[in-house]
Amino acid sequence: MNYNKKTVEDIDVSGKRCLVRCDFNVPLKDGVITDDKRIVGALPTIKYLIEHKAKVILCSHLGRPKGEFNMKYSLAPVAKRLSELLGKEVPLAADVIGPDAKAKAAALKDGDVMMIENVRFHKEEEANDPAFSKELASMADIFVNDAFGTAHRAHASTAGVAQHAGLPSVCGYLIQKEIGIMGAALADPKRPFVAILGGAKVSDKIGVINNLLDKVDILIIGGAMAYTFFRALGNTTGTSLCEEDKIDLARGILDKAAEKGVALLIPVDNIIGREYKEDTIYMRIYSDSIPAGWMGLDIGDKTQELYSKTIQGAGTIVWNGPMGVSEWPNFASGTESVAQAVAEATSAGAVSIIGGGDSAAAVEKLGFADKMTHISTGGGASLEFLEGLELPGIACLEDKE
Repeated sequence: MNYNKKTVEDIDVSGKRCLVRCDFNVPLKDGVITDDKRIVGALPTIKYLIEHKAKVILCSHLGRPKGEFNMKYSLAPVAKRLSELLGKEVPLAADVIGPDAKAKAAALKDGDVMMIENVRFHKEEEANDPAFSKELASMADIFVNDAFGTAHRAHASTAGVAQHAGLPSVCGYLIQKEIGIMGAALADPKRPFVAILGGAKVSDKIGVINNLLDKVDILIIGGAMAYTFFRALGNTTGTSLCEEDKIDLARGILDKAAEKGVALLIPVDNIIGREYKEDTIYMRIYSDSIPAGWMGLDIGDKTQELYSKTIQGAGTIVWNGPMGVSEWPNFASGTESVAQAVAEATSAGAVSIIGGGDSAAAVEKLGFADKMTHISTGGGASLEFLEGLELPGIACLEDKE
């Protein structure tokens, strides 16, 4: 797939109606936004369009309204916050493709900004319905996709307006940054190239592991998925989460890594607990045998030391997934030590990419966000990117010549 896509700078936007797909799927509590990072992330593209006298029509989803108008998922709080950040009013249409949206879009003057309601208020959005895509596109002259977090979904507002309605389609600054940094890391990494994969299941990461084994020098495994690898090596795992039907697959991955000369590291010791509870009793144990009735909940001290030392020598680092149950303080030290090591390696000149989701949340929470080269805005999208899959919301954009 070609990731060298046209951007807002490669097309004349002056006086044109630009339908901009953003990722405004922000967390809300009692109707109040608790984290506006995604709104702030969209500002460079929106400001560029305003400054270049485009007529800007913003669209996004929020939550899972299941194809119905449910005002609990209204974009009203987003429009309000965006108005504050831009210092100018961003009116919100009462509908998506209805008379209010169309009237507001038609009335836009150069440099004006508006927002249509939650595109998922229509079930046709997730179905990538051609008629719905054409209705969305009818309000605009140009499509700008700046929502990397949904780029792996072939929905009407992420791909359909380009596919079914043929609008000239380019990316915004957020998508340009995502595909630029991650694409370069995969195509021509500074070595040694270290990938760190955690999380619960091997099955969630099979494609990523197979793709990365062709590119990396070292693959570090943490999280509950490590216990499937333990079993593949003939070790006992007690009551740890283990995918019984993926043990042969893990064995195949170990063989493939050895074949390709990739150093595949799994924990040498673990923090184990009696049960899956925040306040369970716990202890450290070497990894070759976790006793019956105990479960692995984090990597141990020796592993933290080994992983940290390995990471600190890296040229390029890709990290996706925590090392343990990082939301519980007793089992967060593995993830914290990896975050610290990645931050230190970055300050020593490594390129670090945090692949969204739980690892991004952990890095933010620990205060290391500004120490990383890039934190991806899309968990699922960044995983599929690392897997080498085509992302529909990017494939539909025009290639640079």
